Amino acid sequence: MKNQLLLFAILLALTSCNRVKTTEVRLTSEAGDKYALKEAITFRKGQSPMPLFTINPDDERQTIDGFGASITESSAFVLACLTPEQHAMVIRELFGEDGSNFSATRTVIGSSDFTLKGHYSYDDVPGDEALEHFSLAVHQDGWSRDEYPQIKDEHFDMYQFITEVAALKAAQADPTWRLLGSPWTAPAWMKDNNLFFDKANRRGGALLPKYYDTFARYFARYLQAYRDAGVEFWAVTPENEPMGNDGSWESMDLSPEAEATFIAENLGPTLAQDFPDVKIFCFDQNTFEADRYTAAVYDRNPQARDYTAGTALHWYGSTISCFPEILDSLHALYPDKILMHTEGCIDNLGRPGWPGVSDYAGYQESGWFGNDAFWWGENATDWAYSTPWWPEWHPKYSAVHRYAQYIIDGVNHWMTGYIDWNSVLDSIGGPTHVLNHCGAQVMVDYGNDIIYFTPYHYAFRHFSRSMRPGDKVIGCQVAAVNNQPATLHVCAVKKADGNSYAINMLNRAQEPCSFNLQLGNYFATIHLPANCVETIEVTLPD
Repeated sequence: MKNQLLLFAILLALTSCNRVKTTEVRLTSEAGDKYALKEAITFRKGQSPMPLFTINPDDERQTIDGFGASITESSAFVLACLTPEQHAMVIRELFGEDGSNFSATRTVIGSSDFTLKGHYSYDDVPGDEALEHFSLAVHQDGWSRDEYPQIKDEHFDMYQFITEVAALKAAQADPTWRLLGSPWTAPAWMKDNNLFFDKANRRGGALLPKYYDTFARYFARYLQAYRDAGVEFWAVTPENEPMGNDGSWESMDLSPEAEATFIAENLGPTLAQDFPDVKIFCFDQNTFEADRYTAAVYDRNPQARDYTAGTALHWYGSTISCFPEILDSLHALYPDKILMHTEGCIDNLGRPGWPGVSDYAGYQESGWFGNDAFWWGENATDWAYSTPWWPEWHPKYSAVHRYAQYIIDGVNHWMTGYIDWNSVLDSIGGPTHVLNHCGAQVMVDYGNDIIYFTPYHYAFRHFSRSMRPGDKVIGCQVAAVNNQPATLHVCAVKKADGNSYAINMLNRAQEPCSFNLQLGNYFATIHLPANCVETIEVTLPD
């Protein structure tokens, strides 16, 4: 009898060693799941018969830098229209360790399209090369209830937003939060047209070479002002969208050669003196045109290359592709440089395109506010939808699909993270002083006291919570079979302990699917519902 019990115990131990349960399974779906906890999945030791996806833990690739969304003046204004308790709840939902736990955030140095009135910098005194009048007070003063009667917390502004998030991260003892700053333009007096932007002539205006050094010191003054408030920046970019935006809003023309010179001779040396840990990312515009700037900064200017940590990228070149071949090419040419996505958004909310982007009347008729179905269906359009430029690259799309597919495909092609555009906007996708209304993860109808967390907010949470700074992306191969579903997308990371893994999956199909997935020496059969994002986390034995 004792021998039988011993044999049973041995067989049980062997069986348990050959099976591993996931530590967590989370699902967001069109059916209504919102980062919902699901039943564990069993991984079995051995080789799967015909795995559709094979994840190789030994194929370690880039290190994750983080996921999150941007702090803009528009976002701060919308939160100021909520009670302090409500806006604190939204901040915890986005940045808190029990919420989406954003680890990367971008903010605007000066005004942008997503400011209430625009047309300001932190030193608007012409010719102030000594920057004696530099001040962040334009934000620290908050907003007047006399001018904006919807304001409930007139002391909350962009400066307060940033410092509150920094304080929350400090209270959580979270050293991974990374803050990136980008100017849309230098102060107007530093530019050749003395304007923040010039819509009539379709240009932003160029930074005058005589002010290169002044503008570099402007960055340092900005970083020091936040350092004095206890906020440290992770990185900056010299200019948002240096190729311009046809003068549609705050912008500045900075050619590849000019950006390389500015980094090499001004911004790089200036930051190296007092902010040596602050990274510089070049470019900061659409991926498909990045090579013009990387060639100038990395190939033709060795000093600029030394000061530059990586390339900042945007997604507006296509609604269906992250341009994987370009990401692969950039990594192959510059394997020591980071590829970080710094801006993307639903930038037309289902409208037919220009000129409708400048007239938001009827936006809510599309039924997207408070309507989850809008965000799952192919209802969204972008800036290029009705133009003759690349119509095959800009079809209508599902917002949830676009985000999840772009992130998964981007990570599989050397991208180290993704920062969304505005973290919070109002019920029509603003406020914005140029009326180019956009989507955000959190939308607020403050007139009716409704806070709407869009479905893509919950889809995005899968990535921001499961892929943390320091995690290693690992290779994920798809079986080369004729019936391979094009609607399935998978990526994976290895956690810092070396034995734990997070796997993110997207099923774009309107039907559920099942497939085998191989992870090292273990495999599992995965069952995905229709139209969903799922994350599984598992720890394998040594």
